[in-house]
Amino acid sequence: MTTAAKPDSIVVIDFGSQYTHLIARRIRELRVYSEITAATAPAQAVSHLNVRGIILSGGPASVYDEGAPVIAPWVLESGVPVLGICYGMQALVHQLGGTVAAGDVREYGHADLICDRPGAGLLAGMPDSAPVWMSHGDRVERLPHGVVSLARTSNTDCAAITDGKRWFGLQFHPEVQHTPDGMTILGNFVHDICGCAESWTPGNFVADTVERVRDQVGDDRVICGLSGGVDSSVAAALLHRAVGPQLTCIFVNNGLLRHGEVEQVQETFQRGFGLDLRYVDAESRFLTQLAGVTDPETKRKTIGGEFIRVFEDAAAEIDNVKWLAQGTLYPDVIESETPENRASARIKTHHNVGGLPEHMDFGLVEPLRYLFKDEVRAVGLELGLPEEIIYRQPFPGPGLAIRIIGEVTPERVALLRNCDRIVLEEIDDAGLYRDIWQSFAVLTDNRTVGVMGDHRTYGYACAIRAVNSEDAMTADWVRLPYDVLARISNRIVNEVDGVNRVVYDITSKPPGTIEWE
Repeated sequence: MTTAAKPDSIVVIDFGSQYTHLIARRIRELRVYSEITAATAPAQAVSHLNVRGIILSGGPASVYDEGAPVIAPWVLESGVPVLGICYGMQALVHQLGGTVAAGDVREYGHADLICDRPGAGLLAGMPDSAPVWMSHGDRVERLPHGVVSLARTSNTDCAAITDGKRWFGLQFHPEVQHTPDGMTILGNFVHDICGCAESWTPGNFVADTVERVRDQVGDDRVICGLSGGVDSSVAAALLHRAVGPQLTCIFVNNGLLRHGEVEQVQETFQRGFGLDLRYVDAESRFLTQLAGVTDPETKRKTIGGEFIRVFEDAAAEIDNVKWLAQGTLYPDVIESETPENRASARIKTHHNVGGLPEHMDFGLVEPLRYLFKDEVRAVGLELGLPEEIIYRQPFPGPGLAIRIIGEVTPERVALLRNCDRIVLEEIDDAGLYRDIWQSFAVLTDNRTVGVMGDHRTYGYACAIRAVNSEDAMTADWVRLPYDVLARISNRIVNEVDGVNRVVYDITSKPPGTIEWE
């Protein structure tokens, strides 16, 4: 078999910035593949890539702090162009022999960039003056030999720097939306300076992934957990294209699915796509394991472990199964502490990343591991999946369990399932479903006093959550119309016995997360 050439790639070195994932996303929007790696990672961590350039992210440290992160020698010796952003630029200046010092004035937020050397190079296509987004307290006091300043602001003389060949730096953040010309600058670096071809396309990804999966699994059989959500659906379609009859999809009813989901998934994939789909009713197994569990991390790990046990039992009836396929995405990997991502603090354990048991009977196949959600949708369309699946709102792997605050019981699952059904029905009826990243109900563990029909009630408070996001790494709450919120509230209180209060969550991510647990 002929192995496809590795696509041109940009490596993003993570120094702890909250915007690191945005850098990788913006590079991919330029149709060039990018991966994030820790500042302490060795060169072997990127040996599988055709690295054409390296970007150093920002970060909260100062270069003169004890234990401040440094640029690894292999990065400086790589021979490819290096672009430092914010702390990344300061670290580059410091390690090339320049001087960084505490600034007289901290720059946070909007600044006006004055381009002293517009034209070709990093600032090609930029106006003489442009708004940019700053977030730094230190400044470059003296540039290394051979490095010059390209632009300045009222508070710093070195807002953009270069030696004209390998070293490039920006004191501001081109990856955020608050820098309107940021994509122009990143495009100059990626395409013109690094010479990257626009090879990161859904079609190329499908072809490369099909080949990689075939090489990985050989003649072995693969089982895939199919939930009906976009991630597992696209993973299953990719695997079916790669290995065809070697794939068996297992749909587990864990008792934590949305209203009507059991019937819909079987109808769509068994009859519509002709996949070898095995249905496993494991509701009692999961709810038994979750009895008495209230800690969110324990819930996730319990569900992740039970999923594997269910798969092992189902696989025992299928000959020569060696591989378990999952729809793990890049945000799952970034948010979960994994060996390839030690630099980032663990936000929560995703059941299909950090929630897996240490010992399994299967190898893992994760064809979507380095994709963001919008990229998964593009791949799904490339594979010919219907839009009602592709644009389905995301649903967490642990299901309704992490939308129930406190203990998960059959009664509380039934309450939440009905609340959630009403939310989705009203959002859809209002024509807002495709405009919202995620909308759902949360059953809190708070009970409140109410009055219905002149009688006192003491029921649960239900929270409504609706957010918009590009990739689930950051999110903003949706300003739902009051009439939609009113209909949701009225229906829940009147139709769901046991809930007597509805509240709306107006917290963005950060500081919150999309899910409550």
